[in-house]
Amino acid sequence: MKRILVIKVTSLGDVIQAQAVVADLKRAFPGVAVDWACDDAHAEVARWNESVDRVLCAPLRRFKKARRWADFKAIAASIAELRAYRYDVVLDIHGVYKSAIIAFLTRSKVRYGYHSKNLGEQGAAFAYTRRFVRRNDVNAWQGMRDTVADALGYKAEGPAVYHLRIPPAAQPVVDAGGKPIAVLFHATSKDDKKWPIASWVAVAGDLVRRGFCVVLPWGSEGERKEAEQIVAEVPQAQVLPQLSVTGIAQLVDASAFVIGVDTGFVHLAHALGKRTVMIFIATSPTHFGNEAPYRSTSIGDGRSVPPVERAIEAIDYVHSIPPAEGGAPGNTPVRPIAAS
Repeated sequence: MKRILVIKVTSLGDVIQAQAVVADLKRAFPGVAVDWACDDAHAEVARWNESVDRVLCAPLRRFKKARRWADFKAIAASIAELRAYRYDVVLDIHGVYKSAIIAFLTRSKVRYGYHSKNLGEQGAAFAYTRRFVRRNDVNAWQGMRDTVADALGYKAEGPAVYHLRIPPAAQPVVDAGGKPIAVLFHATSKDDKKWPIASWVAVAGDLVRRGFCVVLPWGSEGERKEAEQIVAEVPQAQVLPQLSVTGIAQLVDASAFVIGVDTGFVHLAHALGKRTVMIFIATSPTHFGNEAPYRSTSIGDGRSVPPVERAIEAIDYVHSIPPAEGGAPGNTPVRPIAAS
C-alpha cells in the first residue's frame, strides 16, 4: 500500500472528525501517503492535519450556487490534479454524488463506498468497486474509523488522534488581559439547534465569575445581533469582530474552554484537546456528541432544550481532575488552567 485517497467533502464538523482516519491509516500501513479530497470551503481543515500528504479541493458548493466560470475552471484544474497519481485505494466516507464522482475520476481499481441503503444519495453507488459494511454500534465519529478499518483489515484502536496544527496568528486574536479565554459558540445555521439567549446569558455570567475572558464569535448579521443581546446582559463579555475560518480556529486554539451548540467549531475544540461542552437540542448526542473523560462532554437528549443547570454541571465536570489519577484519559491530556 503506497497511496490512499480519503474523500469527505463537507461539512466542517464532519471533515474535522474524519481526520482521525488518517492517523489510523498511517499506523496500519507504515510509509503510506494519505491524500484528502474535499470542498475548498473546508480544505483548511485537511491542511491543518500534519499527517495529510496532499489536499485536493475544488469550489463545488460555490459553483453550485453561483455557476461562475472561474469556479468551473478551478474544478477542471482539480480533476487534472486528482488524476496525477494512481491510488491503491480510494475511500469515499461521504457517500453522495459529488464524492462518488471524485472517487470515479481517480481511475483507481479499488474504490470503496457504502452499501446503497447507507448512502446519502443512492445513485452514488455507480462509482464503487467494493463496499463498506457500515458500523452502527458506535457513534458516527468512531463509526467512520471502524468502517474503514474493517474494510482494510486493521483495528481502529485507542482514542482518536487528529494531528491538527493551527497556523499561529500574527497577533493575539483576543486581548484577554491575562485571563483564560472562554469561547461561546451560540450561533448555528438551523434555528431548531439554538439554545435560548437567556441560557447563554446565565452561562456567560457564570464563566465571568469563574475568572474567564468570555468572547462570542459570529458569522452573520443575525448572529452578531444575538451576541450583542448576550453582552448587553453580561457587559464583561466581548462580541468579537467577524473572523475567517482560520481566525476562529486560532481563537479556539488560544482558548482554555469552549461551550457551544452542535457546530463544526465545537468539534474543532474537542479535536484540539480543549475543555469542551457541546449542547444538543435537535440532533443526537449519542451519534454526534463528543466525550473525553473530565475534558469534553455533551449535554441534551436531542429532543428538548437542556436547562442551564445541566450546562453548569457540565462546566464543573470538564474542569475537574480525578484526584486519584491527577489527570484524565482521552484524546489528549487535560491541560490545567487558571480559572477554577
